[in-house]
Amino acid sequence: MARAAGGGPGPPSARPAAPAEGAARPLLARCFRPVSAETAPAAAVPGAGEPANGEANMRSEEPVPLHEEFIYCCGAATHVLKCGPWKDLSKDESKNLPRLLFMIIPGNPGLAGYYRTFIQALYCGLNQQYPVWVVSHAGHCKPPSGMEMIEDTDIKELEDVFGLNGQVEHKLNFLKKNVSKDIKLVLIAHSIGCYITLEMMKRASELQVLRSVLLFPTIERMAQSPQGKLMTPLLCKLRYALYMPVFLLSFLPEGVKASLVRFALRGMKTCDESSITTSINLFSVDCIANILYMASQEMMKVVERDSTTIKQNLKKLIFYYGTGDSWCPQHYYDEIKMDFPDGDIRLCEKGLRHAFVLDASKEMAAMITDWLQDDLTKL
Repeated sequence: MARAAGGGPGPPSARPAAPAEGAARPLLARCFRPVSAETAPAAAVPGAGEPANGEANMRSEEPVPLHEEFIYCCGAATHVLKCGPWKDLSKDESKNLPRLLFMIIPGNPGLAGYYRTFIQALYCGLNQQYPVWVVSHAGHCKPPSGMEMIEDTDIKELEDVFGLNGQVEHKLNFLKKNVSKDIKLVLIAHSIGCYITLEMMKRASELQVLRSVLLFPTIERMAQSPQGKLMTPLLCKLRYALYMPVFLLSFLPEGVKASLVRFALRGMKTCDESSITTSINLFSVDCIANILYMASQEMMKVVERDSTTIKQNLKKLIFYYGTGDSWCPQHYYDEIKMDFPDGDIRLCEKGLRHAFVLDASKEMAAMITDWLQDDLTKL
């Protein structure tokens, strides 16, 4: 079994032509189609080129090009989903690099697959002009056969890569190695990803961040939130007790695991199919150990809001709070709105859940596209 945290736990030849102005919504309906496990491109493991089946990632029957990779970043297994024809954004000499990258910083669990529908919808809403990538948290994925959770090397790239601080450095390292410094960034963060994004902006002021969109931001007093009060004892004192049942469930057939996930989500009117497929990763002991380890650190370390970093970057930030969010309750919104009256701080009027990726990815993508229209026209 791979080790887990805490002792347990070429660019395209030409950019796509932009559709006529104002065509975002019709285009979204026309080009978006969820990618099922059967139609998704094969994963590209480290050192691999095209998918094993030899088919191009952009196929006539799949209008949205989606490239999938499992790589090592800071020595930890990392899952990357890249929407759009751009696979490599690190070559400074290339004349075909896009001006802007949309990068998704996930919540916890930080599995990239939960955001598959979201990045496809966002890519289409942006008229297919810009790449949209999502990078999993370190160790929050089940690596493909032949790949371990931790890279087999004597070089230790980062201390405690699975911890909260390590996840911040993990994202900065990914950008440094995989994205040209000349490319501007739109960082779209979800839940604890919002804390990570603020830390990234604080530690690497040289990043060309055009805008950071912080969705359901858990950036303060997590252990004091209604959900935090319930989860802190479990995460900080009893998490090891969860490993044995997960280990036993890991031996179940994939079909049975999928049925259990569907049963757990049975109360939802609609559920993104990719979320069900992705949730099967949670039956991996190594994956769940890293998820719970990071969550335990969140309860202990996400205490005071970093108002200094927010003030320094206020014009680049958009906050979006939920009305019934038990991780960042509405009075957190009221307080930050009072402290930063000039900030772009919004309260959800649509009743979206904290885990919006389960059933509202397209709706959220459409809203973000609208919010960023002025920024994109100024590029």
